[in-house]
Amino acid sequence: MHTPLFLTNVPPVGWLLIAVVVLVLFGRGKISSLMGEVGKGITSFKKGVQEGTKELEEAEAAAARDVTPEEEKEKDKS
Repeated sequence: MHTPLFLTNVPPVGWLLIAVVVLVLFGRGKISSLMGEVGKGITSFKKGVQEGTKELEEAEAAAARDVTPEEEKEKDKS
């Protein structure tokens, strides 16, 4: 993946200027709430991945259960 050309030619002072303009336009509170929402989204995504992994493991465990026919189980008990 290549970085767009216009992003590689911006000096550090330019990034600082862009950050100040964004801060002035949106305000500190709006940016803070936006970052909070991004954090919640990341947390929710991680939780979903963990739940999906857990469901897959449970499905594999269910498939790996003993499939011996009942007749043979009763013979083994005798």
